[in-house]
Amino acid sequence: MAAILTNDTGKAARDEILTLRFASGARLASRQFLRNLPATSGLVVLALLCLAAIAAPLISPFDPIQIKLSAKLQPPSWAHLLGTDHFGRDVLSRLLYGARVSLSIGLMVVAFSTSFGVPIGMTAGFMRGNVDNVLMRLMDAFLTFPPLLLAVAIVGLLGPDLRNVMAAIGVVQVPVLARIVRASTLSAREETYVMAARALGASPLRIATRHILRNILSPIMVQLTIGFSAAIIAEASLSFLGLGTQPPNPSWGRDLAEARRYMADAPWLFLAPTATIMLAVLSINFVGDGLRDALDPRSWRTRARVASAKG
Repeated sequence: MAAILTNDTGKAARDEILTLRFASGARLASRQFLRNLPATSGLVVLALLCLAAIAAPLISPFDPIQIKLSAKLQPPSWAHLLGTDHFGRDVLSRLLYGARVSLSIGLMVVAFSTSFGVPIGMTAGFMRGNVDNVLMRLMDAFLTFPPLLLAVAIVGLLGPDLRNVMAAIGVVQVPVLARIVRASTLSAREETYVMAARALGASPLRIATRHILRNILSPIMVQLTIGFSAAIIAEASLSFLGLGTQPPNPSWGRDLAEARRYMADAPWLFLAPTATIMLAVLSINFVGDGLRDALDPRSWRTRARVASAKG
């Protein structure tokens, strides 16, 4: 009985130490992230875009699908800050509602790829052997196709619909994330703390969730930000090709497709969604770069040595 109590007490103490270390590491990572000006600026811009998308029904000056032919192709003015399109629809209103589509699809794709890519990658890297071979060959089968071409093929089979677009982009993202998680798991499973946990009798599930997953969060978080921006670009590309959002619903990619015919007469139709896509993708990439630096302990040590050398 005393041995059992001692063993349980030791496990509780180790769990508390791991929790404290994880919390202190998270605080240090957050401080490192906030010191990165491009990453902080990208986070602010991304937050503003998300707030604008959420509050679109409240702050949008006009109905995004209301047709008013008497006001078509008007340049930017106080009445229409970004001008109107060939149907007289307000460009700013369509951008705000289009942000809801692009950002929501990006979030759903990230959730979808995480739900499938992380378990597949961790299972393959932790189990090794035949399980690893089967799972990775399946992922390689998807990776043999160009990502956009595979998404186009999936949407073409399922039909042009936002849910199908989300599923297609998610399927494209899963093999990439699974490969990265597998490589990180293979490296982490040979670390001393994993061997110690295995020697103490920890179950494989406990080792994977309590020890390995915590230590591979950095590459996962960075890849998720890359996947987020890639999902926005993929959705815009599919909508540009007519396979995504269907008219008259607003979408950044759909608005770009409709603006091609008026680039000479009404350049604001093309510039507004292009600048918005660029701003969203750049802000997400800046956040990803900041997370990569903040979650990498090697960058902390490098900065500490540089600071001590300067001092």
